[in-house]
Amino acid sequence: MPIKIPKPVHGQWSSAGIFVLAATGFAIGLKNIWQFPYHAGLYGGGAFILVYVCFVFLLGVPLLMTQVMLGRLGRQSPLGTLRHLVRRERVSRHWLIAGGLSVAVAFLILSYFSAIAGWILAYLMRAVFGGLQGQSADSAGALFSALIRDPEKQLFWYSLFIFLTMVVTARGVRLGIELAVKFAVPVLLGLLVVLAVYAVSVGALNQSLNLFLAPDFTRLSGIGLLTALGDAFFSLGLGVGVMLLYGAYLPADAPIARVSVLVVAIDCIAGLLGGLIVFPVVLAAGPETQSGVGLVFQSLVVGFDGLPGGGLMRALFFVMLVLVAWMSSIALAELVVAWLVERFALARVRAAALTGVGAWLLGVATILSFNYWRFTFPVFGQIKTYGFFDLLQILTSSIMLPVIGLLLALFGGWVLKPATTREVLNLRSPCAYDAWLWLTRLAVPAWMLIVLVNMRLYL
Repeated sequence: MPIKIPKPVHGQWSSAGIFVLAATGFAIGLKNIWQFPYHAGLYGGGAFILVYVCFVFLLGVPLLMTQVMLGRLGRQSPLGTLRHLVRRERVSRHWLIAGGLSVAVAFLILSYFSAIAGWILAYLMRAVFGGLQGQSADSAGALFSALIRDPEKQLFWYSLFIFLTMVVTARGVRLGIELAVKFAVPVLLGLLVVLAVYAVSVGALNQSLNLFLAPDFTRLSGIGLLTALGDAFFSLGLGVGVMLLYGAYLPADAPIARVSVLVVAIDCIAGLLGGLIVFPVVLAAGPETQSGVGLVFQSLVVGFDGLPGGGLMRALFFVMLVLVAWMSSIALAELVVAWLVERFALARVRAAALTGVGAWLLGVATILSFNYWRFTFPVFGQIKTYGFFDLLQILTSSIMLPVIGLLLALFGGWVLKPATTREVLNLRSPCAYDAWLWLTRLAVPAWMLIVLVNMRLYL
């Protein structure tokens, strides 16, 4: 008897292409811009990229397929989907932990991620009105420090970003998220291409190619391999449950394997384009390549200054980052809103308002972590200086995300019957199905455990 796929509870994408855009918009996170290029330059350039691409296709595609498949089977939030499948398969309710963690981690990340997005909004306004012109490395550092020490300024931009996120989520899947995705993701991808072409045209191309793309396997150490494993997981956003939720909105006839491969391929291309933006601009200015906020708010701010048309391109760069952050935050908010609608039978607008207010209140503690509530603590030999913000990052990124990824892989690979997964995945080749099944059962859980054990590398 064919498996009966329930109707989607919250709505449905108008096409598989919209799913690809939405999933890609979420997968292309800030780490594609400010972390992946740095790691590639540090661990052998093209050698690191080759290993990374192998990992994302060998391990990331099966895990993404698993999450989309679960979404199709349940058609609800991660918690609602797992509750439905636990009842149908008559297995332990302990599997609901994965769904509960998904909702919790999405809410926590939304709260502190929006604070970072507020910084990007603030810098976009400065870039547009010329406030970033003529900065030296020292003055750019001082400018950023002044921003994060000022909770009132942060609060304004942070509140604005939360508002922009929740307005979209409150309008639902078709009238809110899909419309935003149709506009933002093509613009985002277009800006990535434009900025990459610009950077390689006027920046330090030869140095960049040698550092970023030229393979040097002598620098690809064991730590480099572990870092590539971590980047492959975190860059695709497979630990939150968003891909499961977006899979719940996927039309029932859409090919899961094909759309999953397409999302992973676009994410890889985005990472490469990010590197082709970062290295030519930064190396043209001379400062040493950084990662994280230091790269975006200091090195690149200075780097664009010395290039023709740098002021305009710097503004476009921050427009791109705003869109990246917006797509990610909308996905995180949607996961929480969907759960609230299911659990408490709330109207979507009310659920969005509750999510926004709750995330805003928690995010205030993050903002204060950079100034009045700042404290330091040691972890794995490192000294963390931003108190509550650092604790949230460690709890979510280093612990909760790989645990969720592990539980979803185990549920999809071992708990669901092969007859069920075979029918839903609808892979033409029996070998392809067997490859997915055993990678999901064995290789992906091992991947998650490696990421968990080596969490110190990803702090």
